[in-house]
Amino acid sequence: MLTLYLPLAYSSRYRRAASRTLGLAPGSGLMLTPASAPEGPLLSASPTANCGWHTRGVPQSPDPRGPDEPCVLLKLGEIVLKGRNRQQFERILQGNIRAAVREIGVPVELRQREGVILLRVADGEQRGEPGWTQAAAQIAERVRDVPGIVRVCQPLRVVKTPEAVTAAAVALTKGRTGTFAIRARRRDKRFGLTSAQLSVLVGREIVEAHGLGVNLSRPDTEVFIEVDQHEVFVFTEGVVAVGGLPVGMSGRGVALMSGGIDSPVAAYRMMRRGLRCFFLHFSGMPLTGPESIYKAYALVRGLDRFQGGSRLFVVPFGKAQQALASSGADRLQIVAQRRLMLKTGAALARRLSATALITGDSLGQVSSQTLANLTALDDATKLPILRPLIGWDKSEIMAEARRIRTLAISELPDQDCCTLLTPRRVETRARLDDLRRIEGRLDVEDLADTLAASAQEYRQEEP
Repeated sequence: MLTLYLPLAYSSRYRRAASRTLGLAPGSGLMLTPASAPEGPLLSASPTANCGWHTRGVPQSPDPRGPDEPCVLLKLGEIVLKGRNRQQFERILQGNIRAAVREIGVPVELRQREGVILLRVADGEQRGEPGWTQAAAQIAERVRDVPGIVRVCQPLRVVKTPEAVTAAAVALTKGRTGTFAIRARRRDKRFGLTSAQLSVLVGREIVEAHGLGVNLSRPDTEVFIEVDQHEVFVFTEGVVAVGGLPVGMSGRGVALMSGGIDSPVAAYRMMRRGLRCFFLHFSGMPLTGPESIYKAYALVRGLDRFQGGSRLFVVPFGKAQQALASSGADRLQIVAQRRLMLKTGAALARRLSATALITGDSLGQVSSQTLANLTALDDATKLPILRPLIGWDKSEIMAEARRIRTLAISELPDQDCCTLLTPRRVETRARLDDLRRIEGRLDVEDLADTLAASAQEYRQEEP
């Protein structure tokens, strides 16, 4: 016999709907019991069922605050596929989430579930209903840029009864037109209704309340219902987030930030793979003005929302370029100065305990990025040089820059150091012997250390 523990105020309409959903005829063994039942789920088919939650050391107490609480639900991606070190990924992600939300000044409570993270507004009741909803929206907007999260949802957190779930779903679909579909999921298998039964029960009430049609393949509105351990989440949509891995999980790297379109996208792609980036910009000063520094700072400030705590280092590179030109670099000028930039980046990386360099190179995009020249650049340092855009064309890079909102800044005019002292013809097949001969005239290793030591740091302003 299946026993459903229901509140005394449970209406006869819901009793009939539950019976129809379960496919039971009158008198066939369905017993509706008032809410004097033992503590636990309000719907119970097996009191001995186990849940097997992954708490990861995060508090899991029910702490109900009443129905229809606006909150934020974060869906995790490839983190859930990790093995024994999954807890380390989750701990880093939780720290990144807390740091990101701290910027907007909204106190949150974070709770880890199996494959999801729940964020609740800690002082929601004090804010009142409009303020509570607004605070949840602020949290959702901020955390969508945190790598490691694939989807951000803003559900209503309701008590664990079919009546509360149905009421929330009916309220969320009010004013909607067209067709709808219910997408129900039971994380807690102790819940008395299966996902299919819950979908039928809620769907029938929405049809009766609003007269919407049902379309399970291409609905105009999707209502998601997720039955969790202590509560149920009901929502109608979600926003795609960054995805990838939590920043800091893959180590540290120094990104060479030119101020153009490519390098910010390259840094973003590596942050999305869990690499914390420091930024190194080479200005043409004293031969140029400070415009390129302003651009680099603005780009780093825009990228900071993906990792937080970004640091920008600026090296005055104009005199070093003059020295390379005086040493007879000629057609090798561009490749030689890029090798010097990489050596300077490696020297700075040693100070910052970084273990890689990141550039925005794209194979064959310009004459200095031929395969032969890239091979010559790899010889400049023992650190690995990461080129996440190596197979991208310019239109793909620009589309990504537009999506992460760096394109408009990159297109601002400035006098870049790479445009200084550029020869009429650039060597496309640089030979290492020729490059080393030029570098030997300048004692380039010491020059790189001197340039790294002269780097001026620009920190992002505190929010």
